[in-house]
Amino acid sequence: MERQLANSSVKSPAKLLNKNFLLLWQGQFVSQLGNQVHSIAMVFWIKHATGSGTLIGTLMMLSTLPAIILGPLGGTFADRHSRRRIILISEFVSGLFVLLLAGMMFLNPDRTDLIIIWLAISYTGIGILGAAFNPAVGAAVPDLVPPGKIAAANSLTRTAQQVATLAGQGLGGVLFRILGAPLLFLFDAFSYLFSAGCTLFMKIPQKLPEKSIGFGAIYAEFKNDTIAGLRYVWSNRGLRGLIIASASINFFLAPVGVLLPFYVEDKLQSSPDWFGYMMASLGVGVVLGYLAAGTLKVAGRTRSNLIIAIIFAFSITIGILGLVASAPVALILFLLLGFLSGTAGIYTTTVLQITTPTEIRGRVFGLLGTIVGGLMPIAMGLAGVMADMAGNNVSLIFMICGGISALISLLLSMQKDFRTFLEYEITRNESQRTMK
Repeated sequence: MERQLANSSVKSPAKLLNKNFLLLWQGQFVSQLGNQVHSIAMVFWIKHATGSGTLIGTLMMLSTLPAIILGPLGGTFADRHSRRRIILISEFVSGLFVLLLAGMMFLNPDRTDLIIIWLAISYTGIGILGAAFNPAVGAAVPDLVPPGKIAAANSLTRTAQQVATLAGQGLGGVLFRILGAPLLFLFDAFSYLFSAGCTLFMKIPQKLPEKSIGFGAIYAEFKNDTIAGLRYVWSNRGLRGLIIASASINFFLAPVGVLLPFYVEDKLQSSPDWFGYMMASLGVGVVLGYLAAGTLKVAGRTRSNLIIAIIFAFSITIGILGLVASAPVALILFLLLGFLSGTAGIYTTTVLQITTPTEIRGRVFGLLGTIVGGLMPIAMGLAGVMADMAGNNVSLIFMICGGISALISLLLSMQKDFRTFLEYEITRNESQRTMK
């Protein structure tokens, strides 16, 4: 198994809460809060202006599909160019997109057609920027904190994002009713620009490759780097197993979200209010999982066994949901699902970061985003088809999803390369070399 670390010439900071990491953390928190408020405002504005659910779904697709499709290419771009500059430009340009949208709504509120066209253009543009932005952020975190604090850094980052998501979703509807869509879009624009401003004062250590001269040479090196990233992932069996595990968790959680309304009303015989309770419980569980993983430091074989156990427990919990007919019990299970998902997310991300060289880390994160993100819409579509074929027998679908996921986790646990990969830890000598 390949055990490569980030470039040893990159100097690591001495403490977790250093200037550069805090600038990235606060910028992303505010930006995520703005994004969530924006999403709620967009949904309600489209509903009131057009009443079209198809249009809402199309715009949501435009905001995510480019980053999924272009993930590997965006990862290569993040490895070949300044990650700080990518984050800065992405946030600044996204802010301009949304600022123009807010301006159009203030100046021409009755031009619904033009506003919708600009919404489509801006969502597509922001989605394309995200193809490089997301790998750049994921690849930058390990270089901004001490080697032994990467899990804690991931925990703080993910917790802030989840809290922003919960706050944005919880307040979005109220703020839309009080302030209206234009002001909420304006807030989102300023949140992007605030994040860009934070990035201006931030430094991200990174060793960049030499620049090529001429379009032909640039294209050839870009293509070769992308292929090299794909080969790196494919040749590393432990890494492949980790990607499969991450994709499995997200793939089999997706049907739960899609079929939750049927589960609440038909299986639990409860009011739609419980849909919100379940989603809130899941979100709280995720935050608790992030905090637990960032606080509880595990390493080596203990961490490997824990990750495998968490994935298996996650799978079994999905299956148990199908057997439960009590809303309070289901609420507790959703809390557990969130906790297991959040904990696994932090540990697997940390393993991925410490085992992947910094010069190729963006490509690995870009490919992971494409695989996991690409499977989510497929899982959602299959969930609807399976529900129709099974006569909306949600219990059966949950048990099938849980059983298949549990089988995958058992098969992965029997692979020595996968277990060894999860055990990897930065040694004291390697950490000291990184500090120089």
